[in-house]
Amino acid sequence: MLDKKRKKNMKLYVYASSFHLILFQNQPAYPSLPHPIFLLAALRLRGKPQPLRAEFMASRTFLCFHHGKLILPFTTTKFIPSSKRPLKNLSFSSISCSLNTPQPTLEPKSQLGSPPNVIKILEERGLLESVTNENLRLACSDQTAGPLKVYCGFDPTAESLHLGNLLGLIVLSWFQRCGHKAVALIGGATGRIGDPSGKSQERPELDLKSLEKNIVGIMDTINKILSKNANLGSQENSNFVILNNYDWWKEVRLLDFLKQVGRYARVGSMMSKESVKKRLESEQGMSYTEFTYQLLQGYDFLYLFKNESVSVQIGGSDQWGNITAGTELIRKILQAEGAYGLTFPLLLKSDGTKFGKSEDGAIWLSPSMLSPYKFYQYFFSVPDADVVRFLKILTFLSMEEINELESGMTRPGYVPNTAQQRLAEEITRFVHGEDGLNEALKATEALRPGSETKLDWKTIEGIAEDVPSCTLPYNQVVNLSIVDLSVCSGLFESKSAARRLLKQGGLYLNNNRVDNEIKRIEAEDIVDGKVLLLSAGKKNKA
Repeated sequence: MLDKKRKKNMKLYVYASSFHLILFQNQPAYPSLPHPIFLLAALRLRGKPQPLRAEFMASRTFLCFHHGKLILPFTTTKFIPSSKRPLKNLSFSSISCSLNTPQPTLEPKSQLGSPPNVIKILEERGLLESVTNENLRLACSDQTAGPLKVYCGFDPTAESLHLGNLLGLIVLSWFQRCGHKAVALIGGATGRIGDPSGKSQERPELDLKSLEKNIVGIMDTINKILSKNANLGSQENSNFVILNNYDWWKEVRLLDFLKQVGRYARVGSMMSKESVKKRLESEQGMSYTEFTYQLLQGYDFLYLFKNESVSVQIGGSDQWGNITAGTELIRKILQAEGAYGLTFPLLLKSDGTKFGKSEDGAIWLSPSMLSPYKFYQYFFSVPDADVVRFLKILTFLSMEEINELESGMTRPGYVPNTAQQRLAEEITRFVHGEDGLNEALKATEALRPGSETKLDWKTIEGIAEDVPSCTLPYNQVVNLSIVDLSVCSGLFESKSAARRLLKQGGLYLNNNRVDNEIKRIEAEDIVDGKVLLLSAGKKNKA
């Protein structure tokens, strides 16, 4: 019951069977009544209106009343009081908790304007596969609640992230742009085991030196990409953070983990996960180490939910089992609701296989492993059948602009590869920034047969690893015929093939068409005294 003084300043009318409600106005909270159906509340305050908030941990919804009326449905839950007490330094043993375990504290969101619903955006663009609970849609559109904290995990199994990881960064970026906070979790601990999801055999074990090198490289890439969205849709100084799960796993003791977490994991449920069933049916089978991976990832979500107020985990569709392992642990151990999982479709190659780090032709995000030029060229070469889908899921262009590009592809006079060029520019800018995009555009123009761009050694050196090349003695090259050079460099297998293309107008020296087969190389032809660029047709260069 409310005290007399408080009753004097407020009238509260509640029509419900029973539920848990907290009302507070710079005073201690008053819990009342248990089991929800509907709430109808009308509040009147004397003097200047002061907002009151009602907190419902079951739906993670905050209600702000400003002399108004509101009817909302709520779900049954056991009440867990909120707390601002810091939890980061709690021992591992505290994970086994009672109903008094503090819930994540929601941070207030700006009431200026209505941020877009990120779930609706992801759905519209083909970036939403599944959600563990449809209440996530409501949580994302709740203007009175604080921003959600959303995390995606990245295991450091290589020096660079690859195109398959890019969707996770794009979805995190969409959450940032809609006013939420992104958490990138580096698997400094789980990376030592390796996620079996989508893999036909166990990953090779990494030595600690390689692991640390991979962590540094991946953190650098993530920081560069997510920092581009800093302050977008948020009034905070930073709307993302990068964490390493080794920071808490190094304190975990095996017996404590088995007692306080393992006891809540049902083997039958773990065996039913798709990633486990596929591996058990294969000749390779599955090691116990890999089998426990889902429990380790589930604990990561539990830890982040409890200590960092993270309420959403995202991942590719192959991560569904690992994500639900986390939501189940949160529900069983913390007896709490409000933890959500979201998956997006996997990014597939044209043959239907998943992009990965171990397959040939991986598209790396680090410029040290794949130049911005080659990254740009990959997307510039996307088939017409895929370009519109990639524009939707890999760029932040408006749907109106994408639809216009799509309709333009069927109009008379359409310039081929216009949509591909837009795709390549947008995604190269997102991954490599303006400098990387400019580098890619400059190299693309420099390598275009017939281009009027003046070549220099710096430009050619930047793409030397991305095109076929050979080294020949300077004295051997000067005064050599263009036909002989074409064969010596490996551009053609025979002189007759070189002459044939030359007559067809398809042989270029430093992007200038060669019209006469008696042409000989002069010192002035060698760019900066170091390099020659030979082109055959539009694609072959040496």
